[in-house]
Amino acid sequence: MLKIAIAWDDLMSAFSNLEQDRFFFFDRMTGEIFSVTSEHGEQVVQHLEKDRDRFLEIPALDMSAERSILTSFLEQDTDPLLRSLVSHALSRRPPYTNLADIVSFFPEDETRLVELRDAFLSNRVRTWL
Repeated sequence: MLKIAIAWDDLMSAFSNLEQDRFFFFDRMTGEIFSVTSEHGEQVVQHLEKDRDRFLEIPALDMSAERSILTSFLEQDTDPLLRSLVSHALSRRPPYTNLADIVSFFPEDETRLVELRDAFLSNRVRTWL
């Protein structure tokens, strides 16, 4: 079995991708992680699929997984104002809000959310590998 070095941070970034027009791939031979945008992707993806044993598509983080992370976060001892703001953001009702902006006003909770998301993604990456 061939041992290769994998950049963990790059792999975590690929797994946390929420962009629907960007696809990440893992090269089993080199350990390289690279992305392809949808505008260039179809030709590249067809080429990569010819060599499926070498190139694996890295599954993106879908909105249901992100919602699950946020729900778990809200179930913890979270500031009531933050809980209300995040719940509103999850409802997708106007006025629309940016979740990252909301959480940035609560540094301790933001740290907890980052740790929770990292733990979720780490587990997902380990299962995938």
